[in-house]
Amino acid sequence: MKTFPLDPIEKASIDELRALQLERLKWSLSHAYVHVPHYKARFDAAGVKPEDLRSLADLAKFPLTSKADLRQTYPFGMFAVPMDRVVRIHASSGTTGKPTVVGYTQKDIDTWSDCMARSIRAAGARPGDKVHVAYGYGLFTGGLGAHYGSERLGLVTIPLSGGMTERQVQLIHDFQPEIIMVTPSYMLALADEMDRQGLDPRKCSLRIGIFGAEPWTHEMRKNIESRLALDAIDIYGLSEVMGPGVAQECIETKDGLTIWEDHFYPEVIDPATGEVLPDGEQGELVFTSLTKEALPVIRYRTRDLTRLLPGTARTMRRMEKITGRSDDMMIIRGVNVFPTQIEELILKQPELSPHYVLELTKDGPLDHMTVLVELQPGGADELAAARLQHNIKSYIGVSADVKIVPISSIERSIGKAKRVIDRRKP
Repeated sequence: MKTFPLDPIEKASIDELRALQLERLKWSLSHAYVHVPHYKARFDAAGVKPEDLRSLADLAKFPLTSKADLRQTYPFGMFAVPMDRVVRIHASSGTTGKPTVVGYTQKDIDTWSDCMARSIRAAGARPGDKVHVAYGYGLFTGGLGAHYGSERLGLVTIPLSGGMTERQVQLIHDFQPEIIMVTPSYMLALADEMDRQGLDPRKCSLRIGIFGAEPWTHEMRKNIESRLALDAIDIYGLSEVMGPGVAQECIETKDGLTIWEDHFYPEVIDPATGEVLPDGEQGELVFTSLTKEALPVIRYRTRDLTRLLPGTARTMRRMEKITGRSDDMMIIRGVNVFPTQIEELILKQPELSPHYVLELTKDGPLDHMTVLVELQPGGADELAAARLQHNIKSYIGVSADVKIVPISSIERSIGKAKRVIDRRKP
């Protein structure tokens, strides 16, 4: 069976990797300091300069960057190159304020394409595979990131984007792609549509699903793999750091995501204090870009919660699967709750569908949560709601109402699933 060769750095020694990181980190700090007034002001206020970095540990001396910094300098204030060197712009949706705007030089696009090609290869792609790209195209980085990576690897690229669910299923049936790149929640919507069209999801051509853009649990992986008879592989990225392809799960181990550390230097910090935590401890993921020209990011707070682990399939460190974000956390009557905790319990009840929504309301002065969830088609269990309610109380420690709603009444997302509806008044 033909396979793609690895990049030499993927199997380099730890010492070789760390030496490359230090060299590139010195360049990135200097590049940001000299060319981005915002970074110069922040470094000066913290009393540090790029030459103060003599070891990788010295990075902790430098200030953290947040999404607020990008919004304060909207739209192009964080760019480190003149506009005549920028060849593309992407941006977040801006649903919670001004969008964060990111720019790319041609070298940045090439680096991104290389990282995405490396990611798709690590997920198990083989020469001649067809890749069905169902991430959204446009200002969102998912579609074009996957597209350029697939083409860089020399695969057959099918640029469907999101939506048109009936047509997506028809073309999967007709074109017989081996790989699909999509959000896990939309993959479930596609499986539902296969059932509706009388097609057996387990008999479709898909061998690999590369899923990202939203947190998803190990239970969701089991559900997707069982339903579609494919390998469900995790990919990670965010627009501010590059887009998808910052880290990728390797098919041979499926034990967390290998971070492409030759381009992105990871740290994990205590989200409350900003203190750097040792590898193995859970906290908030922080990234510093090592090679980006147009938009270098220095110690960027992702808000994603994880821990760093030693490399297995590659020399580079792994990050544990992201199943929550510090800004996704709900506090219900003093208890910290993440949507993925509820999802995991739902998926342990086979009579329940993986489609769910959490509604937050006020019960007098107290917050209250109602879980809206569907039964599986053909399923009927009068005790399903009571069981889930009991499990939420037992395993998470919070009281919640559970309401079984009609099949297909919960909106099927074509991108990132909206799991929480907050009906509390400000």
